[in-house]
Amino acid sequence: MTRTPRPPAVLVLEDGRTMHGDAYGAIGTAFGEAVFATGMSGYQETLTDPSYRGQVVVMTAPHIGNTGMNDEDEESSRIWVSGYVVREPSRVTSNWRALRSLEDDLIDQGVVGVSGVDTRALTRHLRERGAMRVGIFSGPDAQATPEDLLARVQSSPAMAGANLTSDVTTTEPYVVAAVGDRKFTVVAVDLGIKAMTPHQMALRGIEVHVVPADWTAEQVLGLNPDGVFFSNGPGDPATADHAVAVMGELLSRKVPVFGICFGNQVLGRALGLGTYKLRYGHRGINQPVMDLATRRVEVTAHNHGFAVDAPRDGEFATPHGRAVVSHVCLNDDVVEGLRCLDVPAFSVQYHPEAAAGPHDADYLFDEFADLMSTAREGRNA
Repeated sequence: MTRTPRPPAVLVLEDGRTMHGDAYGAIGTAFGEAVFATGMSGYQETLTDPSYRGQVVVMTAPHIGNTGMNDEDEESSRIWVSGYVVREPSRVTSNWRALRSLEDDLIDQGVVGVSGVDTRALTRHLRERGAMRVGIFSGPDAQATPEDLLARVQSSPAMAGANLTSDVTTTEPYVVAAVGDRKFTVVAVDLGIKAMTPHQMALRGIEVHVVPADWTAEQVLGLNPDGVFFSNGPGDPATADHAVAVMGELLSRKVPVFGICFGNQVLGRALGLGTYKLRYGHRGINQPVMDLATRRVEVTAHNHGFAVDAPRDGEFATPHGRAVVSHVCLNDDVVEGLRCLDVPAFSVQYHPEAAAGPHDADYLFDEFADLMSTAREGRNA
């Protein structure tokens, strides 16, 4: 099979590290935070995850694109990554569900990428130096001087302090109907929600009202929900003052709350805890997490560059009563979950909906249903 030559492309990190390769996807320039994802599959879910807004994703698996793209596995209506880095793009698409190639979608949606670079070496560099800004330049843009390219990268926006929720949230509320009999009604605050999340709740008889991130607590409560869900999303949780205020109001009224990823950080801030930026974050579908109550180890899907700063041992006091750290990452002891003891709220830092896997943590949706059932019984007692 004859391969059409690709135009040259250049990847430049903000510390000056430069790698030369071939254009992949759209031709042009892309800026963002360089992060690496460790999954060997699930690239379509990664690309369409709104949590990757503002990030250039480096795939550590060396061969990407062989299963193409379909219309069933997308987590949102578009690709959100700012840029894409692969070592060896597949020359053919071979899957019975594939409708088009990965590069077709990258080109159609204007996503600039680079191929033919040593992604393992790039990943090691990011692990040693930390996540940092990066630029991908292809076509005419790649002909600029190294000094000019580096200056453009260093003048691009940083992830710390970035408020990206308004970029990814829904503009209008919508409803995902319960499968079978409706048992509960949940309002899902869309901070960058993935499609699989309301689907997982719907499978458990939950009618999900997905609402914009700027809704007030009164608007949320106006739907008379049995519980409120705070989704994943991109950006720095230190900027999420509105979501934190809404969370705090719900906790004060003892409304059952479940948060994941960005929602975990929002709960942490509502409990008076701080957040901080991780050196290179957790991304991929193979992160080991321990449930501290059961000592059970789960393999989980992650996408976060920030974490909650909370006491690891025992209960701690918050403005809403006692709380504990419920889960920790076994790789680096980062807090991966919080549980309130005096109000009905809990959260995890990872993706229990786990598209494209694993499914060790999908029981958390059952726990949310149990939490709402207990609260309902308490109201009716």
